[in-house]
Amino acid sequence: MKQIIYIILLLTSFNTYAFNNPNTYDICVYGESASGVITAIQSGRLGKKVVLVSKNNHVGGLVTSGLTATDMNRNEVVGGLTREFYQRLYNYYLKPEAWVNQNRDEFFIKSLKRTYKGKNEERKMQWVYESKIAERIMLEMLKESNVEVWHNERLKLKGGLKKKGKQIVGIQMESGKSIEAKVFVDATYEGDLMANARVSYTVGRESNDTYGETLNGYRINYEKGADLTKIDPYVIEGDKNSGLLPYIDKRIPSKQGAKDKKVQAYCYRLTLTDDPANRIKIQKPANYNPLWYEVLARQLKLNPDLELQKIITLTPMPNRKTDTNHLDFFGASYDYAEGSYEKRKELEQLHKDYALGMLWFLENDPRVPEHVRNEMSNWGLPKDEFADTGNFPYQIYVREARRMQGTYVMVEKNISKENRQNAEHAVGLGSYALDCHYVSKVLDGEGKLRFEGTIFKAVVPYPISYYAITPKKNECTNLLVPICLSSSHVAYSSIRMEPVYMVLGQSAAVAAAMAIDGNVAVQDVSYTDLAKKLEGLNQIIKTN
Repeated sequence: MKQIIYIILLLTSFNTYAFNNPNTYDICVYGESASGVITAIQSGRLGKKVVLVSKNNHVGGLVTSGLTATDMNRNEVVGGLTREFYQRLYNYYLKPEAWVNQNRDEFFIKSLKRTYKGKNEERKMQWVYESKIAERIMLEMLKESNVEVWHNERLKLKGGLKKKGKQIVGIQMESGKSIEAKVFVDATYEGDLMANARVSYTVGRESNDTYGETLNGYRINYEKGADLTKIDPYVIEGDKNSGLLPYIDKRIPSKQGAKDKKVQAYCYRLTLTDDPANRIKIQKPANYNPLWYEVLARQLKLNPDLELQKIITLTPMPNRKTDTNHLDFFGASYDYAEGSYEKRKELEQLHKDYALGMLWFLENDPRVPEHVRNEMSNWGLPKDEFADTGNFPYQIYVREARRMQGTYVMVEKNISKENRQNAEHAVGLGSYALDCHYVSKVLDGEGKLRFEGTIFKAVVPYPISYYAITPKKNECTNLLVPICLSSSHVAYSSIRMEPVYMVLGQSAAVAAAMAIDGNVAVQDVSYTDLAKKLEGLNQIIKTN
């Protein structure tokens, strides 16, 4: 008993010692996302002492974990370090040795329709690639910029952040290691540092009334392609007593556009290959649940000519690989944003089981049309990707989680083409469509099955305000948030693209350095001076 008490006292004293003897930096970037990587690189290039904290053994987030068909519809609005990264990818794939089992010209002919051509010869950019190559390039850039990287470290969620007044003093990891810095950047997909700094945020959808929007809140989708009304929603068809199929929500708000706590569906962006020499066959998951795919099975029964590419999206990547999208698990993501690490791990495993189960279902279930099963049988996991995570991507696709309620809130009118009101004080541009994946499957007022929550609406390039990545000054004065930024659900559905996060990360780094050099709050950085510095770094912040 005395020995146990001694060990507890020893551990307690170690944690206290660690917090009292912190590692000190100018800028701490918490989060290994691509945005975090770019933030850290720019901070290092500006001569700041910087640390990048990664919760795992990798850097790059989704950009190096399967999302390799980059959502870049307007490459001309992507500048600065982000453009440099995509230029390095371009240069890598110019090398003949980069092409193992196909040639460059053959690949780009295949990828034309899915990736906005995948490259731009004039700007020497390429935004379709292999995950392992993107991570290799990011690690090279971090090393060149003298960035210190901590791997396998996570913020202690209770008592792991110290503030003095409105300023973050330091943070402590679960391991007991701690960091003090002059400015912190939360570059996580979840916003854990922001939340622990007691900065205002929201999760879910606002009502349309909140910001005078038209596409927010609960939205049953009646358009063609979203119609499930011919599908029986019950476990046993025709038998209500058998209960609804999993993840069908029968509790609907009183009206369209009402607020709720739901977020759009998450997934894993799997890399698959049809190269027999590099392919690992998909195995049936131990937790396989056929009821997860019952709605799809009933859709296929009604439409047996449906093609595989209409069920999941296999976008060609170099060397006979794919970025595989639309393995969305509707209704399974709601508890992720504010969940504990243990809860998130549980949900990640759930999404992994769902993704692998979907692929196994499409290849093996006799209810799947033979032409789909035959095509799916050509695909498997790649031996040469994600070696330390079972050839499966390490990062779940968190399409939205927490969203800060900061100095300025980006909303629908700042992004939509109609009646546009441009945000001022731009530090980057967005250009992708308003794009929210389905949020849930529901029963409408007549008891019919419907998809709910999707948005897809084209936009033209728009500015994103610096004050959307800063908290309110009365809440925190030395924190910047380039991913979980201040935005409504609608606006975020466009902003949420990885190149935009990366651009905002570079702008956050420049602002952080200016705040340090001027000894001012991040909210008090001179925007005029910031804009000049950004343009000097080839950042694109104006819409023509």
